[in-house]
Amino acid sequence: MARTAATALLSTAALVTGGMLAATPSSASASHTLATTASQTTVHTKHLCNQNTRPGQMACLAEARTDLMQHLHLAPNATPSGYGPSDLQSAYNLPSSTAGSGQTVAIVDAQDDPNAESDLATYRSQYGLPACTTANGCFRKIDQNGGTSYPTADTGWAGEISLDVDMVSATCPQCHILLVEANTASMADLGTAVNQAVSQGAKYVSNSYGGSEDSTDTASDSQYFNHPGVAITVSSGDSAYGAQYPAASQYVTSVGGTALTRDSSARGWSESVWNTSSTEGTGSGCSAYDPKPSWQKDTGCSNRTISDVSAVADPATGVAVYQTYGGSGWNVYGGTSASSPIIASVYALAGTPAAGSYPASYPYAHTSALNDVTTGNNGSCSPSYLCTAGPGYDGPTGWGTPNGTAAFTNGSTGGNTVTVTSPGNQSTAVGTAVSLQIKASDSASGQTLTYSATGLPAGLSINSSSGLISGTPTAAGSSSVTVTAKDSTGATGATSFTWTITSSGGGCSPKQLLGNPGFETGSAAPWSATPYVINSDPTEPPNSGNWDAWLDGYGSSHTDTLSQSVTIPSGCHASLSFWLHIDTDKTSSTASDKLTVQAGSTTLATYSNLDANNGYVQKTFDVSSLAGKTITLKFTGAEGSGAQTSFVIDDTALNIS
Repeated sequence: MARTAATALLSTAALVTGGMLAATPSSASASHTLATTASQTTVHTKHLCNQNTRPGQMACLAEARTDLMQHLHLAPNATPSGYGPSDLQSAYNLPSSTAGSGQTVAIVDAQDDPNAESDLATYRSQYGLPACTTANGCFRKIDQNGGTSYPTADTGWAGEISLDVDMVSATCPQCHILLVEANTASMADLGTAVNQAVSQGAKYVSNSYGGSEDSTDTASDSQYFNHPGVAITVSSGDSAYGAQYPAASQYVTSVGGTALTRDSSARGWSESVWNTSSTEGTGSGCSAYDPKPSWQKDTGCSNRTISDVSAVADPATGVAVYQTYGGSGWNVYGGTSASSPIIASVYALAGTPAAGSYPASYPYAHTSALNDVTTGNNGSCSPSYLCTAGPGYDGPTGWGTPNGTAAFTNGSTGGNTVTVTSPGNQSTAVGTAVSLQIKASDSASGQTLTYSATGLPAGLSINSSSGLISGTPTAAGSSSVTVTAKDSTGATGATSFTWTITSSGGGCSPKQLLGNPGFETGSAAPWSATPYVINSDPTEPPNSGNWDAWLDGYGSSHTDTLSQSVTIPSGCHASLSFWLHIDTDKTSSTASDKLTVQAGSTTLATYSNLDANNGYVQKTFDVSSLAGKTITLKFTGAEGSGAQTSFVIDDTALNIS
């Protein structure tokens, strides 16, 4: 049966309990084509705030999808569209479950969002995050003078506020949140709010707004943003190539934007420059007024270069946000408004900045601890690195995106560069002795390095002189480990990796490793899937239970994916199995529609419309060669035009013994 859009909605309509509103693209919204959604779908967005052009006036840099159905309420097992906390923590290798406690991230925005706290509660509840309320001291909202005389509410800025507080929650669930609301969107009021956030004790301050540069910017630098020992992040802009303020301030961390997608690489993700059109995409450029900070060494711009680092911002690969004041609940947002609070929260995960230091310099001392973004551009310029990504530093993405927190720890103070070599992700069984030598080097000869580590599994420790990690792990679990090496001048380097401790018995006691193997929760998690893949439509019934995964079946050019990351313990025999049903309306002898099954970079099998069958057939593969690795299992259904082909998967299993 050909799968129409209406048919596809049947599998998810039962999950929505009410409050669904169709968003209609406005004439002012931007649009672009996204090849990873159902067929070639045009993605429509709108700026949430008016884009002011007067000097000294700022606009928020949040963008909302207008082509998606918004959901005020979701059923218990429903999953909002857009990336959630587990996605961001996975993509950026963050220790979000073990770090951030006691830290406060301040959000500076203009105008008031009267529903900020209640909307935040809905977001955190949906993702199982600890409550963050005024009552428990986690959330606090103040005006720019530190009181509770909140400014006039504004629906656009309310969307910005929702995006900001949700991104802090997603990135650093244990952090406290301080929302400081400026009276207006003027630089004077927003700058006053920045000063207020710092006076309240915040060591991390996110600013998701910007405006055109002008000759008063250097005065604003010293008046509002010169706060040593505080990590101040600023969005680089959403108008593609061109410098904006306060991203151009010499004292802040300027944050660019990327498009973030899942893939079959070892990381499991890839990124490119966010660029929708000549007028929409991440900002970058060479400041006309602000001087270059001492830690910036690029030679194509004599003044301050934008950006320093980056994170996801493309609305087409955007984040889930919940907003009810001016919004209708769950939607997908983007813009560099998303990337700024993400980076501020990564600073919080990394720990308190050193007194007297400028945290914007930290990534420049730890460039190897970032994901280098090397593809894409946000316009045309000369020299080209100011608008085009490439190996190393570039304007749109800076030095790259977080790979753990090492790049956001205190940078070199002695002029030396310390480099710590990553040992790669580790997997060890409980009760098995460990001996892992960490290697590091110093740019200066004759230096003695001192080693330290955070996040080591219980039972393990590091020798501060040699860098040898040893001991015997005592409990199963997964830890995000950061190892830091420091020389006698105070220069530091670090690396982060994941250490998985498997259960005793060599980790090979008979066990099934996949989560939600039969999709019976009615949602994808912990799978990642394109829309409408998780299915309860009786036209494609499951092998057992009530749910299955239905890829393709539209009868038009379309690609669906279904993937899950899993760690196979070392030394185990491992077997992947699943039940597969293929039906097709194609009559030719050409294999035009295909299903590819991958385990990491290994392609296990490819099926096509020529393999159509009645009922389900179980497929089994020996994947023991992948033991000791964390891999992504991925099913990719690619359907051409013409008659439909459906690939239906159920009752998956990854058994070890």
